[in-house]
Amino acid sequence: MEVTTVSDRLSRKVVRNIKERAIEAVMFAAASISVLTTLGIIWVLVSESYHFFEHVPIWTFLTDTMWTPLFSEPRYGILPLLMGTLTTSLVALSVAIPLGTIIAIYLSEFASPRVREVVKPFLELLGGVPTIVYGYFALTVVSPVLQYFFPSLPGFSMLAAGLVMGVAIVPYISSLSEDAMRAVPMSLREGAYAMGSTRFQTAVRVVLPAAISGVLSAYILGISRAVGETMIVAVAAGMQPNFTMNPAEPAQTISAYIVQVAMGDLPHGSVGYQSIFAAGLSLMLMTLFFNILGHVIRRRYREAY
Repeated sequence: MEVTTVSDRLSRKVVRNIKERAIEAVMFAAASISVLTTLGIIWVLVSESYHFFEHVPIWTFLTDTMWTPLFSEPRYGILPLLMGTLTTSLVALSVAIPLGTIIAIYLSEFASPRVREVVKPFLELLGGVPTIVYGYFALTVVSPVLQYFFPSLPGFSMLAAGLVMGVAIVPYISSLSEDAMRAVPMSLREGAYAMGSTRFQTAVRVVLPAAISGVLSAYILGISRAVGETMIVAVAAGMQPNFTMNPAEPAQTISAYIVQVAMGDLPHGSVGYQSIFAAGLSLMLMTLFFNILGHVIRRRYREAY
């Protein structure tokens, strides 16, 4: 009888170990998918960009101020597309970061539970609106309003696209920042109140610094979202490469150019078609730079607090 009991225990332990190993293998495979997908994307961009740089020198690609792949004598300078991407992103972030932070502070520290239950779903709903809808809203509503106050403003401009793009990014920043602030221990708030701080002083001088790591993560997500935005800028900013950082001018971003070529403006396999991979590689490196910068800043603030 004792032998049978021991055998049953051993068999159950073996079965449990097999199940755990199987679960670990499934989880490892799921985690590996993201790594393999990223490596695959990098491989495609680098390999296709290599064929492009066989025809266009890298120095010319990085320094030329003209981007005219459809002309009889094409020129491939990434700077006009880079300027359009940075300008629209800066306009968007100048709207999204202050507005999203204020909304997060209000929802975390001032709003009642009832108000929070109503406002937060609306913010998440705003984040689920297709970007093409935002693009046509910028073109048909925001641009005419801006032209009413600034008659010299063209119908397509980086300003209109950037403003609407900022509104589209607000839900990401406000939601993640609010979650980070609500994760701050209540003891810090109570200590600030005991020292005579008001609710606003506690929110700005205690809660926000304590949650700065999560807030910066929300900012980095907003920056990546702005840099990679496609349809809003494709519809409202114009499709004209323009070497300028004046937001009142039309321009084309890197992602908008990729959409233009993907629609069939250039034959498959040509140098112009291969340029979308070089542009995509530039966009990926730009996003990687912002993510690394955000990681370094987060680590410094985390050590400070």
